[in-house]
Amino acid sequence: MTFNHKELEPKWQKKWESEKVFKTTEDADKANFYALDMFPYPSGAGLHVGHPEGYTATDILSRMKRMQGYNVLHPIGWDAFGLPAEQYAIDTGNDPAEFTAHNIANFTRQIKALGFSYDWDREINTTDPSYYKWTQWIFTKLYEKGLAYEAEVAVNWCPALGTVLANEEVIDGKSERGGFPVFRKPMRQWMLKITAYADRLLDDLDLVDWPENIKDMQRNWIGRSEGAEVSFQVKDNDADFTVFTTRPDTLFGATYAVLAPEHDLVEKIVTADQKEAVAAYQKQVELKSELERTDLAKDKTGVFTGAYAINPANGEEMPIWIADYVLIQYGTGAIMAVPAHDERDYDFAKQFGLPIKAVLAGGNVEEEAYTGDGDHINSEFLDGLNKDDAIAKMIAWLEENKAGTRKISFRLRDWLFSRQRYWGEPIPVIHWEDGETTTIPEAELPLLLPKATEIKPSGTGESPLANLTDWVNVTDANGRKGVRETNTMPQWAGSSWYFLRYIDPENTEELADKAKLEKWLPVDVYIGGAEHAVLHLLYARFWHKFLYDIGVVPTKEPFQKLFNQGMILGGNNEKMSKSRGNVVNPDDVVEQYGADTLRLYEMFMGPLEASIPWNANGLEGARKFLDRVWRLFIEEETGKINAKITPEANVDLEKSYHQMVKMVTEHYENLRFNTGISQLMIFINDSYKATTVPKAYAEGFVQLLSPIAPHLAEELWHRLGHTETITYEAWPTFDESKLVEDEVEIVLQVNGKVRAKVTVAKDLSREALEELARDNDKIKEEITGKTVRKVIAVPGKLVNIVAN
Repeated sequence: MTFNHKELEPKWQKKWESEKVFKTTEDADKANFYALDMFPYPSGAGLHVGHPEGYTATDILSRMKRMQGYNVLHPIGWDAFGLPAEQYAIDTGNDPAEFTAHNIANFTRQIKALGFSYDWDREINTTDPSYYKWTQWIFTKLYEKGLAYEAEVAVNWCPALGTVLANEEVIDGKSERGGFPVFRKPMRQWMLKITAYADRLLDDLDLVDWPENIKDMQRNWIGRSEGAEVSFQVKDNDADFTVFTTRPDTLFGATYAVLAPEHDLVEKIVTADQKEAVAAYQKQVELKSELERTDLAKDKTGVFTGAYAINPANGEEMPIWIADYVLIQYGTGAIMAVPAHDERDYDFAKQFGLPIKAVLAGGNVEEEAYTGDGDHINSEFLDGLNKDDAIAKMIAWLEENKAGTRKISFRLRDWLFSRQRYWGEPIPVIHWEDGETTTIPEAELPLLLPKATEIKPSGTGESPLANLTDWVNVTDANGRKGVRETNTMPQWAGSSWYFLRYIDPENTEELADKAKLEKWLPVDVYIGGAEHAVLHLLYARFWHKFLYDIGVVPTKEPFQKLFNQGMILGGNNEKMSKSRGNVVNPDDVVEQYGADTLRLYEMFMGPLEASIPWNANGLEGARKFLDRVWRLFIEEETGKINAKITPEANVDLEKSYHQMVKMVTEHYENLRFNTGISQLMIFINDSYKATTVPKAYAEGFVQLLSPIAPHLAEELWHRLGHTETITYEAWPTFDESKLVEDEVEIVLQVNGKVRAKVTVAKDLSREALEELARDNDKIKEEITGKTVRKVIAVPGKLVNIVAN
């Protein structure tokens, strides 16, 4: 006998929706629990079976916490601006807003069919003006505090997409979306000064319960380095430049300097005979992406400028080169090269015949760079010192001689915030004819994204909004003319604060009510993919810290606990993708097996963090278990509760039940859902063997099952005689005393070798254990004809007879 999921699941979904069962409670006497999913981008492809894995995990926690008496905030929304919708609109001639609305409707249908307990009254959409009003408001505050600014910067320009991309959106010299070539090009851009928060973004990782590998990825991205800035004078020129180095102690080994080809100083110092070669090289570098330039495996290229720098430590002349492996946006855009002790500098020096001077003992620099540590040599006042002492002494010398200073540097760059696209939040800025730039007053927000029929990128670096002259051109009350900013915000903007808006989504007066933010923050658990480790999570932490500084939010960090679910792979262990033809649509699974089966299967596949291939047999197994539960509870002929379920107690199931409650609760809390489900299965097996199942135990089981398989659980709860939803029933409790073992298995040994195992009363005395051992047939066999010298009895563990 099987249950009819096609009838049962829609029935309960309708009831939950019509009665707003999952509407967030905000009772003052209850503790609060905020379970957050990384909200989806509503693509045209719809959900695939990988999406529900993380959503089911937060749903299990949310359903359990409601039963444990918490106010639970479990919301859903849409990260709906961004390139894919715009690209689709360009390709098809459709409006991205209409395309996005259609996709959201499809995602909503799919998500509701999976029975997630979201509070749909809190649904948000980043493209809704009532939402992006506050995204724009945050930008104006950043601008007021000097954290949003315009700059001419070398950017990642993608001609195919017609827009600039952040470093994080470029992979192997190609755009993350679409795989189009990316080139470096100087352009006017809006930047956000995330670097002002570098120290706090690093230090405050200690405040949160996140996977260590994610913390390490953020630490590496921020890249804090301690060292020194050293000044170099250009010979026969009043120009100078600075370099940042973590190894100022190797300054005596610096034999040449390298500037980024884009460095301002190049034009001032290049000699007449090198001008042509330098210009040609600069042009060549423009076509290279940042990744191509820094690839360690590539051939080293560069051009001598004809100029020399003076090494401040020893007064020696150092030729100044330009080379593509030095990037203008990192450090100072200049390096001092110590080829004896750096592999890249060594390769460059060998290729161009530049001097190599060892300043650390060890290795043979005739053959390769020595990158280990050693006492200093050829370094005058540093000779004989170890690394730490030499660094300290050199920094003191540099500061004393005004040739440098102690410095902390970060790999992190400011956030390139503008995009030359249509489908994004308009940046609320006006550039006036007198040179002033102002943000739009708060009272005039939101600045609406105007309708446009032609949204193709111009290719000139300007957004399609630049073509809408009626919208672009403005005049103030005094007749002063101005033009609106035509760049739009990146998709990361709306996702950097959405978790705050869920707390108070209807508020028209402020981003969110302070008391409500106090109540719900920080997010208790945030579940999503590890691919967002750097971008989204770093940007969200930055905005949150800024909002904390201006008194909007009460916490330093937004997400207390982060968990990354693994990936559900295709059956061939490859990532699911349309091109591979291995995508599994959840609609098909729900149709054939039901939503509860899909939820159960995805939670039972293995540890939540593991990446595991999809397996249809596992799906069959999950459905069989749910059918088995149904048959235990429901009589086939009558559809009523099985007579086996009775009000009477049954001591045979006592331990199994209390063990289940304890273990399932612990495993759910710790996101170990697969082992929690195993405990449910053990109890069902034990229940089938038992003559009767106490109704109280049956009800407790249904409650423990309900976070995993909510539709089936709700139906069984109803048939057990309850008229109210199971959602707010008190979570089952267990009695520790019922878990104590009355009997234990002990080993019987002769001369230390195990000869038998027996089950005995846990509190059996030493004397009784010895007697039991001597009476055991296998032991008798072993000791017959021997003299027993000693008997060691350890209650609850073993008996060892020493005989010869």
